[in-house]
Amino acid sequence: MPIVSGLRVVRSAVHGYGVVAERRFARGEVVIRAEGFIYTEDETFDDTYALVLPTDDLPGMPGELIFYDLVDQSRWINHSCEPNTEVESALDPETGRPAAWWVALRDIEPGEELFYDYAFVGSVAEPCGCGAAACRGLIVDPDPAELAAVPRRLRKHLRIPVPPADERAA
Repeated sequence: MPIVSGLRVVRSAVHGYGVVAERRFARGEVVIRAEGFIYTEDETFDDTYALVLPTDDLPGMPGELIFYDLVDQSRWINHSCEPNTEVESALDPETGRPAAWWVALRDIEPGEELFYDYAFVGSVAEPCGCGAAACRGLIVDPDPAELAAVPRRLRKHLRIPVPPADERAA
């Protein structure tokens, strides 16, 4: 796994391993550029550490899913409902491959753990342990349609309301 300067993988109080900053990152600064392997929907692989990348800007692939299986420190960045980074992606014009990177949403100080909002689709939502004041209770996209797709057995974890069906259609 390539080592990225300024970041360190540690045991996380939130979940398993995490990534902490060893230096200050300013708001808007690229924190890490992901390294990984590209898989399509029809390929079999372990998607535990994979990003789902949009394909809107990829020629001939709109609407398809691309999975970016992470192989560097980025694979250990945990979820938070109040993240301090966000993932951006685009087609790399030099390689013709999708690329992804994390950008600081605010200043990040040394020793601070990095987080982004995974925002899983409702059907694969998982209980959230981020501890943020605005925690949704589940790792799930807050879009009303995705909240409605959360399995009944997991809805007890939600800390935000699922809008009634008539409001979701509006």
